[in-house]
Amino acid sequence: MSDFAASIRDAYATEGAAIDLGRGVHDGALATEAVVQLPLRMMNRHGLVAGATGTGKTITLQTVAEQLSAAGVPVFAADVKGDLSGIGAAGAPGGPAEKRMTELGLPFAPVACPVEYLSLGGIGPGVPLRATVSDFGPQLLAKVLEANETQEQSLALVFHYADSKGLPLLDLSDLRALLTFLESDAGKGELEGIGGLASSTVGVLLRALVGLEDGGGNEFFGEPQLDVADLMRAAPDGRGIVSVLELPAVQDKPKLFSTVLMWLVAELFETLPEAGDLDKPKLVFFFDEAHLLFKDATKAFLESVTQTVRLIRSKGVGVYFVTQVPDDLPSEVLGQLGNRVQHALRAFTPDDARSLKAAASTYPTSEFYDVPELLTQMGIGEAAVTTLSDEGVPTPVVHTRLRAPASRMGPADDVEGTARASPLFATYGARVDSESARELLAARMEKAAPKEARGQRPKKPPPAPGGGLDQLGDFLSSREGKAMQKKVMRGVFGMLKKRL
Repeated sequence: MSDFAASIRDAYATEGAAIDLGRGVHDGALATEAVVQLPLRMMNRHGLVAGATGTGKTITLQTVAEQLSAAGVPVFAADVKGDLSGIGAAGAPGGPAEKRMTELGLPFAPVACPVEYLSLGGIGPGVPLRATVSDFGPQLLAKVLEANETQEQSLALVFHYADSKGLPLLDLSDLRALLTFLESDAGKGELEGIGGLASSTVGVLLRALVGLEDGGGNEFFGEPQLDVADLMRAAPDGRGIVSVLELPAVQDKPKLFSTVLMWLVAELFETLPEAGDLDKPKLVFFFDEAHLLFKDATKAFLESVTQTVRLIRSKGVGVYFVTQVPDDLPSEVLGQLGNRVQHALRAFTPDDARSLKAAASTYPTSEFYDVPELLTQMGIGEAAVTTLSDEGVPTPVVHTRLRAPASRMGPADDVEGTARASPLFATYGARVDSESARELLAARMEKAAPKEARGQRPKKPPPAPGGGLDQLGDFLSSREGKAMQKKVMRGVFGMLKKRL
């Protein structure tokens, strides 16, 4: 045991600040001298938290997030089941958390983390998180719509057209209006010079939009869009704020929320400057239910995700994928995850056995363990750990009894009240309905309508003098103009009623 403890202690030693994961276990015995830790400066090297349901992945995430916050590092985490919201409340003394810490020979000091609660477009409690359709982009939108490669390319063409014509795509009604216009007699010729748009593709995309509109898309897409700088703030005491995206109300919309998480990662990549090697990351991002992102993804989408994950490290951001087994992730992504906390796996079926074998093959060999056997025998709150040392070298696999969080293990009491008291709620709480593609196209169609058709409608005030689409603004804001827009939207564009 002394050889084991010394070997693990030396392998996981670090000169700077570190995230304490727990203590090593060998032959069923805990070695309190075998300190298992992860250098803080290596937290932007990305990682994996994996394991079967109920083995403690969320608690591991919570424990690491607490220590990052204490070190002044902001954290973003998705809370799919609602359990992680308790990170904003102090833990209870005398419970299982204190018992675990006593077992490890560590003090237990209950503490709450500074926290922001977010929600997907205001579905459920939390500050509404929104994005515009334009900013979300065609690749991510195609993933949510379950589009194939041809349909994804067509969406890219539509977005290109919108950009070139100054048509802001803010919410799904704008995209629906544009697709319908490009399919109409007035718009069919608009894309002929750059590839064209097949009627069958437009039909598929419009039908897919119906499901997205009813599946949370109407709430998520729109303004004001989240500024990712608001995920990177510190509390007045210097601790990093933990932004928790509350997802229990949208558990049945996995494709939407998993793709939203990827959009946030992409926004961080596009927004942040190059940072190089830092003593601590600017932000650590926990990507829960990561397997949903890669299911049925196109080749182009996978390439984009892989490239983003590879390059965002240099922006000072660490991304940690949370899933059940490592082979839930593409090998190109998995190969970039140097820090791994693998909770127990269960092998009840032949498929389980294959996943177990694949998981074991991704870990370094060990002189102390049979890794495949270890992965099936660990208890709740234990994991097989390997990290990157100060020199970037993988550490040996160690069976680790993980430390407990100092915050509450379970849901917080008043997520909605905390969210509404946040300064972010004043910025993002209310939806903004700005002029966008829908209104601009409606005005264009009205202006292009035949004189005899216009004569059959009620007489309308003339537009302001000057010419051009913007000159119709005064009329469009009038009662008659709004009535006309509604008619045009439902008639010419065949739009569904927008739910706000």
